[in-house]
Amino acid sequence: MTLAQLRYVITVANSNSMNEAARTLFISQPSLSASVRELEEEIGVELFRRTNRGISVTPEGEEFLGYARQVVEQYELIETKYVSKKQGKKKFSVSTQHYTFAVNAFVELVKQFGMDEYEFAIHETKTYTVIEDVKNFKSEIGILYLNDFNSNVLMKLFHEFQLEFHEILKCSIYVYMWKGHPLAKREEIALEELREYPCLSFDQGAYNSFYFAEEVLSTYEYKRLIKADDRATVLNMMVGLNGYTLCSGIICEELNGTDYCAVKLRSDEVMSIGYLVRKGVTISPLGQRYLEEISRYKDKVYG
Repeated sequence: MTLAQLRYVITVANSNSMNEAARTLFISQPSLSASVRELEEEIGVELFRRTNRGISVTPEGEEFLGYARQVVEQYELIETKYVSKKQGKKKFSVSTQHYTFAVNAFVELVKQFGMDEYEFAIHETKTYTVIEDVKNFKSEIGILYLNDFNSNVLMKLFHEFQLEFHEILKCSIYVYMWKGHPLAKREEIALEELREYPCLSFDQGAYNSFYFAEEVLSTYEYKRLIKADDRATVLNMMVGLNGYTLCSGIICEELNGTDYCAVKLRSDEVMSIGYLVRKGVTISPLGQRYLEEISRYKDKVYG
């Protein structure tokens, strides 16, 4: 196995085409195909599935490519610093379910370290994508929640992907809504009282199982349910349709403004919000600082 072969398979995966990858790498297509075949035979894994319509990465290939990208990126950092004598930017990336406090902690991290020496990325995305991003080294840290309903399924997936979940905080369930909502001034709300109002849920795409839902009580038969892809759309529908969503009760007015509130849901359900990392991989100084920022929100959970 060579560094060149790792670069080859990464380029092929990004291109979804041997011909296009060969042009990018300035080598012949037969040479590229032969090199990829040699690597597959050496590691005993089929990285790509070849069809008449092109190629696609196999599930085993996705896992291998995650490691390959990490090796190539680390080599390029060493090359930049010690061979080219240039100071490359340190990278930090996090993937998260749609939590404002996770984004706010990221903002604070960027403010503290600045962008002259660091390259930052945050992916506010679907549950399964959060898990995949950490598995494939796209993100160092993933932020999501577990509860009694989804924990067995997700923990099994974490084990399969060699990931570790660490709890940050526990919280009850709250109804997040516009302050102009008819129920906004209540101290507590029963789920039945919300029946005539649309429940707003984040769409999970191909992995739209109840176990991957970002909202608790995902199996409840909601009379009105609207799925959305992003937080801004959800906030707009709270105002326009008197919609609501179920959340942790952590309010970040710095990003969402002061027009929204959280009211306690009458339920014994508890969420465990935590972070996901690769097993056996040391968390970077940036990652540790980010987790410190996240942990500050323990004191902001509604009582």
